[in-house]
Amino acid sequence: MSGMVNSDVSIPKLAYVFPGQGTQHVGMGKDLYNESPIARKLLDEVDEALNRPLTKLMFEGPQEELNLTINAQPAILATSLAFLRASQEIAGPENLPTPDFAAGHSVGEYSALAAAGVLGIPDAVRLVQERGRLMHETAQKQQGGMAAVLGLDELTVEEICRETGAYISNINASDQVVIAGEKIALARAMDLASVRGAKRLISLQVSGAFHTDLMRPAVAGMEQAVALANFSDANVPIIANCDASPITLQEDIKNELLEQLCGCVQWRRSVSYLWDAGVTQFYEIGPGKVLSGLIRRTCPDAQVTGVNDAKSLLSLAG
Repeated sequence: MSGMVNSDVSIPKLAYVFPGQGTQHVGMGKDLYNESPIARKLLDEVDEALNRPLTKLMFEGPQEELNLTINAQPAILATSLAFLRASQEIAGPENLPTPDFAAGHSVGEYSALAAAGVLGIPDAVRLVQERGRLMHETAQKQQGGMAAVLGLDELTVEEICRETGAYISNINASDQVVIAGEKIALARAMDLASVRGAKRLISLQVSGAFHTDLMRPAVAGMEQAVALANFSDANVPIIANCDASPITLQEDIKNELLEQLCGCVQWRRSVSYLWDAGVTQFYEIGPGKVLSGLIRRTCPDAQVTGVNDAKSLLSLAG
């Protein structure tokens, strides 16, 4: 990977994007573990770094335990990076498309950082496990929740949040905004969104109001964890969740990871930035297809390839 980004937007560019929480499922990564020696080595390294058999939970479940934030987040990171490593093994260093940018949705940002050489596997997975632990611990004290609002624009949702005390936590597409807050505020916001014409409201199966000020108590613990990890500058620019701008320096990346706990995930703006910078090809690397759908909604002409099972590795390998 190269840290140089061609400023000529007429030259088609490529971005790797990595999914976030909610994409976990029992069986994730199992086919990779069985079929790819390099993926198996990475997943074994994850278990060793965490000093527990996370991969057994990933492969066998139960789903309820895998859904716990402290398990889901490192499992998603491990699976995403296993797909990336396996594709590199299949294609070889000369044939694998080299990204001009990397980005990840929420915890997916850690996968992007590992892919860009910022974090090694042990540091990345330990950071993500601690992030999940802190977020869950904070959430348990506040009884918050999250919900996706479909069919309303960002300004309307902002107004609803001001009126109810809820927060905007993710802006995923022009007509898909995630709100969060304490349960009473969230219920009021969902009721008001329905009155204002939301096409659909989906309560998310998460333990708290992530990416809002309600996560502030988790920042101090995360700051300690970040300070103990080994960071490097990024080999390719990372599009930051909080302001949808490119970052490469390790100090900026550390600040982003702390701000991200309480800051809104600006995914629509991140995708728009990449498109405006000349990215026409997106590879979603990891479990699920959520980001592929969101990218197509923001940039209908983009070429989006999902790398989410063993068969799809060949598409990334070119």
